[in-house]
Amino acid sequence: MEILIIVVFVLGYFFIALEHPLKIDKAASALITGTFCWAILMMAIQFIPSHLTEQFAHFLTDYAGDAGLERFMFFEHRLLFHLSEIANILFFLMGAMTIVELVDAHEGFAVITDKIKTTNKVKLLWVICLISFFFSAALDNLTTSIVMISLLRKLIDDKETRWFFAGMVVIAANAGGAWSPIGDVTTTMLWIGGQLSTTVIVSHLFIPSLVCLLVPLLLLTFTMKGEVKRPVRTRGLEHYTDPTTSRERNTVFILGILGLLFVPVFKTVTHLPPFMGMMMSLGLLWAVTEILHRKKKYEQKYQLSVIGVLRKIDTASVLFFLGILLAVAALQEVGHLRELAGWLQAELGDVYSINIAIGLLSSIVDNVPLVAASMGMYDFPSAAQMASDPGWFSTFVKDGNFWQFLAYCAGTGGSALIIGSAAGVAVMGLEKIDFIWYLKKISLLAILGYLAGAATYLAIFVWF
Repeated sequence: MEILIIVVFVLGYFFIALEHPLKIDKAASALITGTFCWAILMMAIQFIPSHLTEQFAHFLTDYAGDAGLERFMFFEHRLLFHLSEIANILFFLMGAMTIVELVDAHEGFAVITDKIKTTNKVKLLWVICLISFFFSAALDNLTTSIVMISLLRKLIDDKETRWFFAGMVVIAANAGGAWSPIGDVTTTMLWIGGQLSTTVIVSHLFIPSLVCLLVPLLLLTFTMKGEVKRPVRTRGLEHYTDPTTSRERNTVFILGILGLLFVPVFKTVTHLPPFMGMMMSLGLLWAVTEILHRKKKYEQKYQLSVIGVLRKIDTASVLFFLGILLAVAALQEVGHLRELAGWLQAELGDVYSINIAIGLLSSIVDNVPLVAASMGMYDFPSAAQMASDPGWFSTFVKDGNFWQFLAYCAGTGGSALIIGSAAGVAVMGLEKIDFIWYLKKISLLAILGYLAGAATYLAIFVWF
């Protein structure tokens, strides 16, 4: 059963990677993979031993009754548990996409795009990547990638060029999210779990994360040439009959950005999941736009309302995300991810090699369960452990090098493949970027930046 789930996952991954040659949408492949993995797990329950997982063994010990029924109940509850975590991400994604589309409908991003005058590819690439880098630290890598794709559509007309810039946005957003406690979900996990403090995350990971971005940028500075062609702005009849005013554009843009910035503040104050803050921001912006356009005719204000922009949301990318995360959850339930973490410890031994491997693996398998497995494997050391081997166990204390390096590697390693991070998945869905295209054009740049940033961290905090 465990092997069959791996086979299904690999086949699903194959169909996702070859989406365009096979002409099968990646969302369909992901949904089939995720649901089929769970179907195999549930159907095999009655034929497998009760020691499938540690959690299942505890369940059977604590509750009496029909073992078969208990197994079904246990894994049904585990599925619902994973679904609640996945829903947090999906609702967060949908809320962020809606806010961005609403700002875009009001031409709010013109506040930024009108100030970017250069059409030189190299200069524009530096501007876009640096904005993405710092936006990601203040917001998060997922929201930043969504915002920046909307900006690129205003700045670059050629699809191939826009795809290249979008690929660099993935690298920049992931690098920016790694040095902020709210910039990437894995860094947030380590921050909330007590492994890392805010001061250490920012002070120790900023320079390695910046190097991770600067290396591919510098390489492209000497190889990229030419100018970008800006898209011709077309305005429909509704623009001339009842256009958005400068006050409306600025109001929606400012409130949209403040709404996105409000999300981490809301989470810190209330300790509620991030999607709750996103839904509150969306609700407030929805109410404001209704008030702004209340005197307009329905036909005129429809495109400027949340109801209107909801039709522009890329539902397929949301379903793709759902399928991928369901498949990863199934792998986690049968214990494959924890076995992988144990194998890394046995084979690699060195904690920094383990971190680098986890970072690269996160480009294939979601970094969240990998980091969660690492947090479960490597607990804070006891006094006896510190006395027995202080060199090894000192790296696992609060703010230890293992946790710092794990935050960097898990946050930036996913850039190696476009489906290796939330930012990459969002960009892939929004721009319909081909998996193989990204592999050929961007992956090597991402890996070089990742390894350069890793070497920078080791040079500063370990080697010297």
